[in-house]
Amino acid sequence: MEKFLGIRKFDLLVALYVFGIMVAELMGGKTFPVATIGTFHLTASVAVFVMPLLFTSVDVIVEVYGKKRARSLVRTGLLIVLLQVLAAATFTHLPAAPYFVSTQPAYAAVFGTSIRFGLASVLAFAASELLDVAVFAKLRQRMQSQGLWLRNNVANFLSQFVDSALWTTLAFYTFGMSFGTNVSFLTGIIIPYYLVRVAMSIVETPLVYAGVKWLRPAGHKTADAIQLAEATA
Repeated sequence: MEKFLGIRKFDLLVALYVFGIMVAELMGGKTFPVATIGTFHLTASVAVFVMPLLFTSVDVIVEVYGKKRARSLVRTGLLIVLLQVLAAATFTHLPAAPYFVSTQPAYAAVFGTSIRFGLASVLAFAASELLDVAVFAKLRQRMQSQGLWLRNNVANFLSQFVDSALWTTLAFYTFGMSFGTNVSFLTGIIIPYYLVRVAMSIVETPLVYAGVKWLRPAGHKTADAIQLAEATA
């Protein structure tokens, strides 16, 4: 069956992908403690709970529909982030009606911060997601349909490190602090953030297999056949 709960499966996957992007953009500014090693405090952004699912979704689409469709999804995600940044920049600068004057500072603080996160995400998201698609597709070309777990995790490990390092640096670097203080603070976020995402990527590996099986309809052409048709089109 190509539908789930009356919704086409691919449409549902795209909706979940967009949901993950918006959660990361609007709520990813919060960090939580992971561990303390001596005087070194390890923290991670709450976006860690949704980011691995974004990369997994893209890998599932590459496996089922090929890299051209996956790149289209990534570009759609980038467009959504840009639109969110433009909306936040516009709405936070509009004057508030008298009834909302008292809450305007909080509104501007929350959604104004998301502008910086959004701009950081555009660069980090573009670099990491396109890298994920390229690495996964290249490994699939070499390994054919074998080693899905390996292809998924190798692509995720590389792309999520790029995303973690770029996004954290662009989103949290504070120009009022010294370079050394920034390095210490950012390292304390990047390392646990990346390691938690790696761990979640490994744990979520069965979801890749389940996602491929769930998304691929009966009689569907393989991704290899789709990519061949795209290359010769």
